[in-house]
Amino acid sequence: MPVTAEPPSVAPDIVRETDTQSKESLDPGYLVVCWDDPVNLMDYVTHVFQRVFGWKKDKAEIHMMEVHTKGKSVLARETMERAEFYVHELQKYQLHATLEPGE
Repeated sequence: MPVTAEPPSVAPDIVRETDTQSKESLDPGYLVVCWDDPVNLMDYVTHVFQRVFGWKKDKAEIHMMEVHTKGKSVLARETMERAEFYVHELQKYQLHATLEPGE
């Protein structure tokens, strides 16, 4: 009679992490801020927000009014690369936009 060997049993090395990071240690991201300027019309700013962020008109108007009445609006909190992308897109439309570290 031939002897048959059992195939080896291979189990993955699974290590369960028991230490978790606190919320404070997470990357706070970067803020995309649009500032008021005396040049661009409110309808134009609303249009740009819709175009760049894909927002509906209502949301774009809320942020536009915040820019108009308060002088600035935080439009997004993103990773550095994504926030830089949004700032450059807004600047292409001649809006005054900056990138700030999140808090």
